[in-house]
Amino acid sequence: MTSRIARFSLAALISATIGLSPISVLAADPAPAPAPAATSEPAAAPADKAAAKKSKKQAKKEKKVEKKSKKKVKAADAAQ
Repeated sequence: MTSRIARFSLAALISATIGLSPISVLAADPAPAPAPAATSEPAAAPADKAAAKKSKKQAKKEKKVEKKSKKKVKAADAAQ
């Protein structure tokens, strides 16, 4: 009975040590976090972000249509 308790307590101690080791390494790390880069330009307005997002979507749609048309041309050439 004693050996079972000893084994379980040893296993619990080892697993707790393994679980806490990454935390202790992070706490002991002396490297400071990098400072955020200073920007001289003001942040973009939400409207600009929305417009940029719309233009990206539009470009993606155009690319998709172009790709489909190329596939159709290839299929037509293969059929002849």
